Amino acid sequence: MNLGRKEDTFKSIISYSTPALGRKLYAEKNYSLDHKWNQLDYQNGDLNTSIIKTNKGRTVMVQWDETSPRPYTRHNLIQGTKGTLAGFPTRVAIEGGFEGASKDHHSWIQVKDLEIIYKKYDHPLYKKLNSKTKQSGHGGMDGMMVYRIIECLRNGEPLDQNIYEGCAWSSLIELTSNSVNQGGVPQEFPDFTRGNWVSTKPFNIKS
Repeated sequence: MNLGRKEDTFKSIISYSTPALGRKLYAEKNYSLDHKWNQLDYQNGDLNTSIIKTNKGRTVMVQWDETSPRPYTRHNLIQGTKGTLAGFPTRVAIEGGFEGASKDHHSWIQVKDLEIIYKKYDHPLYKKLNSKTKQSGHGGMDGMMVYRIIECLRNGEPLDQNIYEGCAWSSLIELTSNSVNQGGVPQEFPDFTRGNWVSTKPFNIKS
């Protein structure tokens, strides 16, 4: 999406939270009435849903839920005009199908058929490092991020995340809280770059 990098950037966010029930019920079940956890006024909702709108009209949904009982899931989803990629388990649907994997977008490409997708679309850096970092956590991404930090420092290159991106991502905490407290009123993202995001070059990581 090249957010904050020439093509697009965050514009506004709305956010809603459910009631705060999970932690209160857990404390009541597992601790005595006079325990400190039973003296707290739980306010942060069990599930928070935020929708971000970008400058180009794209939307990003972010959900935070660490309380509800359920099997582990990352619930990742990227939906575009020509296809969908869903995470955990990884599966893909492409309009018009994909040769050797599916005939149309009404069925998921998954399991062994994903190798055809990986071969064509996996990033060169991922192909280079995955076998070395796959044990590092999160499917190997933890090791890749550390690798990139060290590589950038060794070569005197800027880090993959600049300070303006860090500020934009971190501002979700304050903006989400404000929107929830105001009943879902949209919050405008500050432009920490003062308009310079339109000239910030996209990533150019080749290998």
